[in-house]
Amino acid sequence: MFDRFADLEDKIANLEGRLSDPQLVDNQREYQKAVREHAHLVKLNDKYRQFIKVQEDIRANKAILFDEGEDPEMKELARAELEELAEREKQLDEEMKIILLPKDPNDDKNIFLEIRAGTGGDEAALFAGDLFRMYSRFAESMGWRVEVMSSNPIGIGGFKEIIAMISGEQVYSKLKYESGVHRVQRVPETETQGRIHTSAVTVAILPEADEVELHIDPGDLKFDVFRSSGPGGQSVNTTDSAVRVTHLPTGLVVSCQDEKSQHKNKAKALVVLRARLLDMLERERHDKISQDRKSQVGSGDRSERIRTYNFPQGRMTDHRINLTLYKLDAIISGKLEDVIFPLIAHDQAEKLKAIQ
Repeated sequence: MFDRFADLEDKIANLEGRLSDPQLVDNQREYQKAVREHAHLVKLNDKYRQFIKVQEDIRANKAILFDEGEDPEMKELARAELEELAEREKQLDEEMKIILLPKDPNDDKNIFLEIRAGTGGDEAALFAGDLFRMYSRFAESMGWRVEVMSSNPIGIGGFKEIIAMISGEQVYSKLKYESGVHRVQRVPETETQGRIHTSAVTVAILPEADEVELHIDPGDLKFDVFRSSGPGGQSVNTTDSAVRVTHLPTGLVVSCQDEKSQHKNKAKALVVLRARLLDMLERERHDKISQDRKSQVGSGDRSERIRTYNFPQGRMTDHRINLTLYKLDAIISGKLEDVIFPLIAHDQAEKLKAIQ
C-alpha cells in the first residue's frame, strides 16, 4: 500500500510552487486547501523516510548477525537493536496507515456547539452551563476562539440552551465525538436532603457550512423580529432586535437575540441555520450506510447516552469505549485530552480493521 509514497517529494515540490503563485494566494479558500494538503504530504513523507531508514538499519543488523567473521559482541548488539527496530517498523507502519485513512471532509472545519438541557429541570440547565464552560476552557487551551451565537439562560448560572461557534485549527476533528446525551449524577445545589439526582443534557456538534456547499433559496426563508428577553422573561432590549428565521421546506427554526443589533442577530441566525441544514443532509447520508454508523464511535447519534459524570465518585465514564477515569474535577475544568484522544484512537483502530 506504500507504492504511492515514491513520488511524494515531487508532489511536495509541485505544491510549494503553487503556494508561491500570487493568483492562488488571492484565492484564500484554495490557498488554505493547498496549505493543508502540503502539511499532510510533508507529514506523510517524514514518516515514510523514517520507515525506509528503519528497514535499511534492519538489513544492516541482519547482515552482521549472518557474518561468520563478525565479533560476537557486535552480534549481540545487533540482535538487541533488531528487536527495537522491528517494534519501530511496526509502529511506523501503523502510523502511515492511519495517515492514509480516508479523511473526514469536515475535520478541518470550525463547529457549532449546541448544548440543551434535557431531563432534570434547573439541575440539567446548570449542568448545561458546566459543559459549556468545560468546552470553552478546552478550546482556550487549544488556542481556539469561542463566540456565543445564541443562549437561553435561566439566571442562576445555567442554560436551557446555548449555541456557540468554535473556530480554529482542526476543531471538528477533535470535538466530533461529543454529540450525544451527557448524563450527570450529583446532589443539586437546591437539594436539601442530600439525595443524588440524575439529569441529562444533549450536546450536538455541527460543522460550519460554506456557502458553496449549500445553496439556500432566499424565498424559502421566513424572518420574524421580536423583543429579546432575559431570564424569567424580563426585557433586556426595548427594540425588536431579536430575529427568528424559519426554513420553510424543512421547518427548521433558529432564533438569535444575544446581539443588540437586529442585523447582527440575523447574520448569526443564518450561519447557524446553514450548519443545521448541512447536518440534516449529512444525517440522511449516514442513515443510508447505517451499518457503518454502528461501527464508528463518531456516528453522532444524539439520542445515544454517550457519557456519565458521577460527581460523588469523581468518575467519568464514556460508554462507547468503556473508558472510565477518576479525574472528574480536571475533566470538568476543561482538561479533555484523556477523554478525546482515546476516542480518536478507537475510531482509527476500527477503521483500520475495516480495511485489513
